[in-house]
Amino acid sequence: MLSKKTKYGLKALLFLARQENNTPVQISMISKSENISQKFLESILLTLRKIGVLGSKKGKNGGYYLLKAPEDIKMSLVMRTLEGPIAMVPCVSLNFYEKCDDCPDETLCGVHTLMAEVRDKTLDIFNNKSLADLV
Repeated sequence: MLSKKTKYGLKALLFLARQENNTPVQISMISKSENISQKFLESILLTLRKIGVLGSKKGKNGGYYLLKAPEDIKMSLVMRTLEGPIAMVPCVSLNFYEKCDDCPDETLCGVHTLMAEVRDKTLDIFNNKSLADLV
C-alpha cells in the first residue's frame, strides 16, 4: 500500500506543477487545498527539497516551487525518496538488497522470481512516468 507520506507528496507536487510561471506557493495554501496536515507536509516538502526536486524562497512572496520541469521529475525518484525500496521483498531490491534469512538459494526460489518480475514491471512504469504525465 502507498503510504500517506508518498500520496501527500505526489499531491503536493501535482499542485506545484499546476502553478503558472512556477510561482512559489506557501505551505499553508498547499495544505489547505490538498487537505494535508501542514506539519506533515513541511516534512515531506523538505525531503523533496533535499533531493533537488523543489526549491524554496523565504519572505512575503515565498514558498515552495519546482526546481525541475515536471517532465524531468521521474516517479521512480519520487517513489524511492518518499516510499523507500520499490521491490516488495529485500532480496530483489536493486538499491536496498538484503538476502532473505529463510531462503537457501534465490535462484530456486519461486517467490524471488515472481517478486523480481513485479519489481521490473513496477520500475518500468515509474521510470517511464513523470510528474508531467500525472498533471
